[in-house]
Amino acid sequence: MRTLIVFFLSITTASVVFAADTTAEKVHQIFASFDKPGSPGCSVGVIRNGSFVYKKSFGYASLELGVPLTPESVFYMGSVSKQFTAASVVLAAEQGYLSLDDDVHKYIPELPDYGYPVTLRQMLHQTSGFRDFFDLIALSGRDPAEIVSPTDILKLITRQKGLNNVPGTEWIYSNSNYFLLAEVIQRAAKKSLARFAAKNIFQPLGMMHTLFYDDNALVVPNRVAAYGPGKNGNFQVDWSTTYDLVGGGGLMSNLDDLLLWDRNFYSNKLGKGTLLKELQSHGVLNNGNQINYAMGLSLGDYRGLPTVEHNGALFGYRTGFLRFPQQRFSVIVLCNFSSANTESLTHQIADLYLQGDFASASGAPHVSSGFPDPATFAGTYFDPRTKTIYKFTADHGNLVGWGAVLRRIDANKFYDLGSDVITFENENGTMHASLRIPGYELYFSGDKLQPVHPRGSELTWLAGNFYSEELGVTYALSVDHGRLTVEKPDNAAVPLDAATRNEFYSSNIGTIVFHTDANNHVSGFTVFTQEARGIIFTRVN
Repeated sequence: MRTLIVFFLSITTASVVFAADTTAEKVHQIFASFDKPGSPGCSVGVIRNGSFVYKKSFGYASLELGVPLTPESVFYMGSVSKQFTAASVVLAAEQGYLSLDDDVHKYIPELPDYGYPVTLRQMLHQTSGFRDFFDLIALSGRDPAEIVSPTDILKLITRQKGLNNVPGTEWIYSNSNYFLLAEVIQRAAKKSLARFAAKNIFQPLGMMHTLFYDDNALVVPNRVAAYGPGKNGNFQVDWSTTYDLVGGGGLMSNLDDLLLWDRNFYSNKLGKGTLLKELQSHGVLNNGNQINYAMGLSLGDYRGLPTVEHNGALFGYRTGFLRFPQQRFSVIVLCNFSSANTESLTHQIADLYLQGDFASASGAPHVSSGFPDPATFAGTYFDPRTKTIYKFTADHGNLVGWGAVLRRIDANKFYDLGSDVITFENENGTMHASLRIPGYELYFSGDKLQPVHPRGSELTWLAGNFYSEELGVTYALSVDHGRLTVEKPDNAAVPLDAATRNEFYSSNIGTIVFHTDANNHVSGFTVFTQEARGIIFTRVN
């Protein structure tokens, strides 16, 4: 009998090992395109119950030096950094340096009076209304890689006379919130964010290869270069050694250190006990509605299971950190190639490891081969309320938005890059797209734009020079070959497409809404991007 039991135990153990090997091989296949000489790639970690069940790197850390990626490679983390900035603010509150409900003007009094207080909590939850400084830099005609001074960014933010929204009324993602929070730490605790986080987070957890990179002269061992797609299948350099802004980004870390951070979400070793609850608390709008953005973390669900996640992107770096807290399961993907879609990659890996959990969870999408071709929904959609543009394309039977394939739920429903649902409906012969997110009736609601081709003679009244005091820049608008174009300083002219007679758009600019005076002359216009809305330009002679 004992022999028979041992036999069955051996068979069971062998089956488990075989299943693990099979799953690992499927992960290899996901990253096969990176697993070759002369290619940038990704480091991948899969965590279950506090330990790696899979850890492997694909591709090269430096194409110039021929150095391969390893699990010890240190990546620029992009917006994955925000949860560490948020943790620093919470720990600073525990230590009495500040309160989460303080008005930010208490620490940064040079910010304009917007007519409303703006609290640190609203900034943590991305409901403050501060315009995103990356959009402001781009609209100014400058390159973020060339902006190396936090002082310059602070001056740019303080020049803004308006906000995207009344504080607490809307969720609009903005890197300015977390940049300013780093400044708050500096002024309240009398320590830089880098020093505060090192003392209160990285050192206590043993994260010896993690830091906020706020000194561009600093040597970072095992630091990874980043790349973008070049011509003829080659690669081009896409990173900066001088960019050292922190708060919204700026974290350097690797797989092994992020394992220690992941463990702390189940057994907190930091501060006085409020950290985990605060970091994972839903934001609450002024009307009492909850949103899914917590503090540097997005709370959602995937195929019926609760998730906590955040992704990051800057230059050629792409990072993703996805946690399933009920399963004590996490996926980390760190890449040094701008074409890597970590949102998709982390979820593909979760699909492999959590098949059994998904099968028993509700909410798993049902996809039918009889659904309409996604090309039906492709096009450019314009929301007249926010003046924002959503653009969708069809590719090999998939709907693509924001550079990623969107997961299909139903005949006319898709997930956005997270767990919120985009619905397409044909309303009186016009295709309409709507996006609902928690806390809102409608976050986006717009019709598909039909091509509008005004004649050159109908555009000349819009031409001229326009100045923005908020950006300190002049735009030159002119008509070229029958199209309205806009030129920023030291930039090539960008052609604009017409949405209506006085509303024009471009992916490089956003939406321009022209204004007329009492004599029906164009007096100026307002620029809207997704994360920087209502910037005023006035006509100049």
